[in-house]
Amino acid sequence: MLNIALFGPPGAGKGTQAKRLAEKYNLTYISTGDILRREIAEGTSLGLEAKSIIEQGGLVSDEIIVQIIERSIRMNPDSNGILFDGFPRTYAQAYILDGLLLKMNTKLSCLLSLEVPRDELVKRMMLRAEKEARADDKIEIIENRLREYDIKTVPVIDFYKNQNKFYPINGIGTVDVVYERLTNTIEEILAQTLLNVVFFGRPGAGKGTQAKRIAEKFGLEYISTGEMIRQEVAAQTELGKIAQPYLEKGDIVPDDVAIRLIERKLAETKNAKGFIFKGFPSTLVQAYILGGLLKKLDSSVSVVIELKTSTLQAMKRLTARSKTDKARTYDLNPETIIHRLEVFQDRSEKIRDFYIQQNKLISFNGDQDAETLNKQIESVIEKAFKEIRK
Repeated sequence: MLNIALFGPPGAGKGTQAKRLAEKYNLTYISTGDILRREIAEGTSLGLEAKSIIEQGGLVSDEIIVQIIERSIRMNPDSNGILFDGFPRTYAQAYILDGLLLKMNTKLSCLLSLEVPRDELVKRMMLRAEKEARADDKIEIIENRLREYDIKTVPVIDFYKNQNKFYPINGIGTVDVVYERLTNTIEEILAQTLLNVVFFGRPGAGKGTQAKRIAEKFGLEYISTGEMIRQEVAAQTELGKIAQPYLEKGDIVPDDVAIRLIERKLAETKNAKGFIFKGFPSTLVQAYILGGLLKKLDSSVSVVIELKTSTLQAMKRLTARSKTDKARTYDLNPETIIHRLEVFQDRSEKIRDFYIQQNKLISFNGDQDAETLNKQIESVIEKAFKEIRK
């Protein structure tokens, strides 16, 4: 999802730009003032509570505001994300927004701050007062609003600077010029979004063949825990010595070994467009581990490609591989092959269900021609790239 907070002092032009951006990127537009007025007009329970507070001269609490925001977001489930106009306004609200988005299994992509000099802001609001006869645009009120902004709202900038999500935008120029600056920045942010693909399926399903081709085609970093472990075993490293007996028996190596190898690979990789994971996760616990590893990169699994193949076909492929120079030590013994297939069978459903619940798993017939299968997978990856760039 693309979640944007459009930020800036009164008179910076947030409202005008926010509506254009929301339409361009199909985002749910959230203006706390607008949705508060709507709740009051519709006579909802939250609206009536807010109205009572306002009529008594009070300020609507953050507790009411966040409930109204969440209700508005849930009314638009088909949007590509959310655009917050003028929220968060305070340091506390920044934490509230993080918590709200976390509850919805998403996060803020960026805070775009329209930067406009103080004298220009005053000039704009005074001009607006003449055109629209707005009572809140008298010079005394304008100066007070700008002071309030400096005191309460500027600290929000530091909150998002610490998360590397703060983007100052020059707010001087025509509406179209400022809009272009905003969209250019958004496109740059979208281009940084990682596409992370998991290839899932029983041994002999053809994961390695397809995963490598997809990684090369789309410029993604290929991560095979099996290959990394075999390299460690061959080099007789500390991790290799730990993993070797598991590898020879066709068992899953300890999670600590896989974690350290994947962490190393992620740390070594710079400027990646995303990652292809082959052979990991192979257990439900590892699915949670992968989520944690990617969260460190402020990312997550994008799509899971399941290659479904029959046990008989898998046996044939693994037996055939055992007679080539690509043979693994665990290919050479039929009992080990059967053991690996049984281990997968025992654990596969939990992994499959984990990703099905997140709407991330797409299944393919792994028994079909490799070229046909590759084209089908390419189509899904192309679509996934478009989705994360929205």
